[in-house]
Amino acid sequence: MTLPRSLPALATGLLTLSTSLSATADVLWQDNSLTALYGRDYKVNYSLSTDDSSRGVVTFEHASGHSWGDLFLFSDYLSSEDGSSELYTEISPRLSLGKLSGREFAYGPVKDVLLAGQLELGNMDDPDNLTATGPHFVNKLAGVGFDLAAPGFSYLQANLYHRTNDSKADNEQLTLAWGLPFNLGNESFLYDGFIDWASASADVHPSINFTSQLKWDIGARSGHPKKLYAGIEYVHWNDKFGIKDGTFGIDSNERNINLLLKYHF
Repeated sequence: MTLPRSLPALATGLLTLSTSLSATADVLWQDNSLTALYGRDYKVNYSLSTDDSSRGVVTFEHASGHSWGDLFLFSDYLSSEDGSSELYTEISPRLSLGKLSGREFAYGPVKDVLLAGQLELGNMDDPDNLTATGPHFVNKLAGVGFDLAAPGFSYLQANLYHRTNDSKADNEQLTLAWGLPFNLGNESFLYDGFIDWASASADVHPSINFTSQLKWDIGARSGHPKKLYAGIEYVHWNDKFGIKDGTFGIDSNERNINLLLKYHF
């Protein structure tokens, strides 16, 4: 069996194993949140007959640390002012080689090495087949992750995946994610986000998605820090969904500012 063909099984195995471990292992920390966003510069309409540039988004996020590794998942529900909608979910467990083996995997800026898996679940309006993914898809990703040490950052991660795509040719993806808290005077802020770079394949153009959020901790003003944030999200996405900008007249380079309100619980 070649390595790429074995990776879907590895991704499924990581998800199954992490679920089993979660039932028995210690939860070291966890956080849940709901975010409401609104932006007016979304690209790639859901159909040729709609203008879906203005969309509202509700996002649920869960992040947790365990004695076996960590888990991050989110689910976005997007609805446009023209009546189109999309539900997109990612589930991303990582198994820590250091925690599971009891050995040190730190070297230089690397704090830990992890086996990384990810499941992408998509369900969207796409009557004219505009997206490279198709309207319904389940993509499986598997690879290796690194926890990195950087001054001032609450976390800094790098994950390298092989993508097994549901309806398109397979490719590779590099994901960077970070959280950077800081203070200005007496006010607390958080700058966090991710960069996804996906390679080209036989039927998909390479793409890069740089999405970050700048948030003001307004809960801290009432004595409840890290509970309620207000701010903006900026999306800088070249060749969205793997569609080369200009293909069939489609503008797939997104430069989108969202207003956001985020509550942690």
